[in-house]
Amino acid sequence: MRILVTGGAGYVGGFAARYLLASGHDVVVLDNLSTGHRACVPEETLVVGDVGERAILDPLLSQHRIEAVMHFAASAYVGESVRDPRSYYRNNVANTLSLLEAMLDHDVRRLVFSSTCAVYAETEEMPLHEDSAQAPLSPYAFSKAVIERMIADFSRAYDLDYVLLRYFNAAGASSDGSHGEDHRPETHLLPLALQTVLGQREKLKVYGSDYPTPDGTCIRDYVHVEDLAQAHQLALHATTGANTVFNIGTGAGHSVLEVLRAVERVTGKPVPFEATARRPGDTPRLVASSDKIRRELGWKPRYEELDQITATAWEWHRNHPEAYGG
Repeated sequence: MRILVTGGAGYVGGFAARYLLASGHDVVVLDNLSTGHRACVPEETLVVGDVGERAILDPLLSQHRIEAVMHFAASAYVGESVRDPRSYYRNNVANTLSLLEAMLDHDVRRLVFSSTCAVYAETEEMPLHEDSAQAPLSPYAFSKAVIERMIADFSRAYDLDYVLLRYFNAAGASSDGSHGEDHRPETHLLPLALQTVLGQREKLKVYGSDYPTPDGTCIRDYVHVEDLAQAHQLALHATTGANTVFNIGTGAGHSVLEVLRAVERVTGKPVPFEATARRPGDTPRLVASSDKIRRELGWKPRYEELDQITATAWEWHRNHPEAYGG
């Protein structure tokens, strides 16, 4: 297929784009490189620009005869979204509206959307199922919920086929060590811990040690980024008439301190840290039920153990101390 991958020079989008290329698809990546990296994808696939720019989208969709879209492009920092919500609604919601309109104008009717577990409500019910209650807490999370609704509305009105993928905590690096996680600024726990081990940070901050969990720290479901990429391809081939949503996670929750212990086991080095105040918007537990995607699409993660995921990330970070550089 001929596929447009928006935000395909980012962490998850880049893995998905390369997975599609390796599977024989024709891929065009659209990314403004505000948070992505040129080195994430082959240069010949990359078009630099915003997903909301019709002057870029229209010729791209027509000239490349795009048949389907994987939409990753979004601002994704919870704290930043609280400080500057208008930029999140503009970049996430308004730009997605422009993308959907362009797709309709060019008769592109297949969409896989990168959503998030952050749309779910705080609840004691774990693991979370696709029909669990929703109550997004941050402008970032709410923007994703709005987009989900917008896509469903477009589907009913304009015959758009879609799959929404709500994934949990993406982590890890490629099995061959060539690509990994590089956010600027970095906010994800595993790379922060590995940067601390490498001496790039003096100590790691653990936000909150008094949550109602066994060790007092937040619990999250970590899913390997290559397993995420595989799920996106499976969803792409399931879009026709699907119009559904899938969680992507391993179903296993790990606390912040458990992640730090995994890093210490894998690297053989201690992770200096200090406990600080809770961070606004963090919930005590987020763990996925992935029964639906396993049952309906046959998805099965290759990396189900935290130490496996951590080992791939460590391989990337120790061999690429400057990550993608610049």
